[in-house]
Amino acid sequence: MKTILLTAFMLWTFQSIKAQNTEKMENQIEIQKITDVIENYYFKGIYEGDELLLGKAFQPGTLLFGDIKGEPYFKTVDLYLNGIKNRQSPKDSGKPFKGEILHISVVNSIAVAELNVKMYDFNYRDFLSFHKINGQWLIVNKMLTDTSR
Repeated sequence: MKTILLTAFMLWTFQSIKAQNTEKMENQIEIQKITDVIENYYFKGIYEGDELLLGKAFQPGTLLFGDIKGEPYFKTVDLYLNGIKNRQSPKDSGKPFKGEILHISVVNSIAVAELNVKMYDFNYRDFLSFHKINGQWLIVNKMLTDTSR
């Protein structure tokens, strides 16, 4: 009887470990997909001032909230992208630009990414909410604050 119970326990434990490892692998794949969106569309679009490239990272209707130098900040994604289009890009300004992913957390079809973005005379902390829509990870909300002070 002890042998049967021990065998059953070991099989159950093995299945649990296997399920956890499979879940972690799937999560890593999704984290990599989100990382690709951040690096190849979000950071690159901001740096180059390419509003079309940057726009591919956002779900239409996305809202942006936060503060810059202590002042409240609110824009729709359309206004934000228009601002990107009509300003001098960090690339063209010759000033340093650095985008860094601090953390990405994924649960099913939603995710949150915490980023640090240094550009011009600002040091932004961004929190991006993602949703996997039709197999594609898109930003559905952006919150930012200027931590330069």
